[in-house]
Amino acid sequence: MNLSEPVIEAIFATYEPAIGKDLAKYRNHVYRVFKNCLLLDPDAQNREIYAIAAVFHDIGIWTDHTIDYLDPSIAQAARYLRETGAGHLEAQVSTMIYWHHKVGAYTGPFARTAEVFRKADWADVSLGLLTFGMDRARLRQARAAWPNAGFHLFLVRKILPNLLSHPLNPLPMFKK
Repeated sequence: MNLSEPVIEAIFATYEPAIGKDLAKYRNHVYRVFKNCLLLDPDAQNREIYAIAAVFHDIGIWTDHTIDYLDPSIAQAARYLRETGAGHLEAQVSTMIYWHHKVGAYTGPFARTAEVFRKADWADVSLGLLTFGMDRARLRQARAAWPNAGFHLFLVRKILPNLLSHPLNPLPMFKK
């Protein structure tokens, strides 16, 4: 199993100072989501877009210091795409990030990649309870290669204060 992806590493090199001490836990989550995408969609044409979306999908937690991170994450991805000459991917990556916590299936524009990305993230966040047809052994391999490193505990610690301060909207990143 290849343990690094050049696009992911290049983006992380830029964002490492913002992510700081949480880098290992977030990097491992990103790689697990990315590898899940490849399990669900092995089309080589989509590899780079999954890598980009994976890095940026939660990055607003660190860049904007918020649990309501979808719009900040989209803004960071859009800036990166424009700066690297890949602005033509902005709508697709934005869609993938915006809908990655959708509880049900996504059927709008860019449905193929957005739905793969949504399932890939849910499979990781659910600790493999949700597999969407992915082989459980492959999910375990990814978790062994990129351990949790406290990522789920980190999420709970971020979400709990928001639950207490915004009881009517405790999870603003979730979409119906």
